[in-house]
Amino acid sequence: MDAGSLSSVRTEGLKRAVAQTDRVAMNTDNALKIGLFGANCSSGRAATKVPERWSAHWGECLELARMADQARIDFLLPIGRWKGYGGETDLQGETLETLTWATGLLGATERITIFGTVHAPLFHPLIAAKQCVTADQVGGGRFGLNIVCGWNEGEFEMFGAQQRDHESRYAYAQEWVDIVKLAWTKQEDFDYRGNFFDLHGVRAYPKPVGGSRPVIMNAGGSPVGQAFALRNCDAFFTATASSRLSIEENTRTIRGIKDAASAMGRETEVFTVGQVICRTSKAEAQDYYQHAIVDEADWDAIDSMLANRGMTPQNTPADEFREKRIACARLGVGGYPFIGTPDDIAGELDNLRRAGLRGIAISFVNYLDEFPLFRDEVLPRLEDLGSRARR
Repeated sequence: MDAGSLSSVRTEGLKRAVAQTDRVAMNTDNALKIGLFGANCSSGRAATKVPERWSAHWGECLELARMADQARIDFLLPIGRWKGYGGETDLQGETLETLTWATGLLGATERITIFGTVHAPLFHPLIAAKQCVTADQVGGGRFGLNIVCGWNEGEFEMFGAQQRDHESRYAYAQEWVDIVKLAWTKQEDFDYRGNFFDLHGVRAYPKPVGGSRPVIMNAGGSPVGQAFALRNCDAFFTATASSRLSIEENTRTIRGIKDAASAMGRETEVFTVGQVICRTSKAEAQDYYQHAIVDEADWDAIDSMLANRGMTPQNTPADEFREKRIACARLGVGGYPFIGTPDDIAGELDNLRRAGLRGIAISFVNYLDEFPLFRDEVLPRLEDLGSRARR
């Protein structure tokens, strides 16, 4: 096909209708959506000093995205990080900006949904809306937006920005997302006047692909944060659903979230996060988890993370601080750990699906080294269990 014909095909592709339901389903029939989380950050989601830890160089991200795309992984979700946590590894100290990262990867893949993670207080909504549309056009309707309302004081200081109090930051974020959605959908110029924004004669073209908007995600831990997510987003990330709980307990948690969304007149899918250490034997998986995540933990980086949350040895009893450090290493960076054989991992993930969970964003110590076993052994088992459509 010559360049002119290829350009024509791409142009026609941008004109095709894209249903909002297909966007939310990430254009797959998989009952359990699986994504890769944090690959744009050095060390990914593991505060470890092991030499094989993830570097997040562009070439590795590109290779991983293409591998995930071919394996029919549903989405890639980056972390919005501007400043590392220090320590021996400077955990997440080298990061690729997420909207640029997503745009580049969308141009190099065919099926996978790729998110950008945007700190609402640091990006003007009209600029963010335009950046998102650009990525969406590159991907032919496969871009998603993960909204972060902000919490890391050290990062805000880098920008000379002042963090708002908890209630105000979500009030600001509500105006922010309202403006973004207007920019994506309004076919005429518009004004917007709120408590935080006063905009006149706004004109925003082009629009997202296919007459629908990008899928929107958010993770809100507080009641105010959860209400914001359920009111505005298609997918809500919760840390309270995990395979350590029974199917019945997870079902109650997930049903509670979905009922809260329904009370607002909305439907919201529920997602969670986790770290996978999969090996051919359970002992090997457990040994590596102990080695990489505990024995070789970057404790100084973990202490920095805890300090960002207001917890230090000076203000916390010694026993409690020690327990929090260990919990942060095990759970606070990568999410719930799925450790074991392909049968173990597939069974735990399927239990979450059976409880009503729609998807999970997972991480590995080294994505390129560890994903092939997950692809070749866990995904087929999930197909057999009914969590994934047959490839």
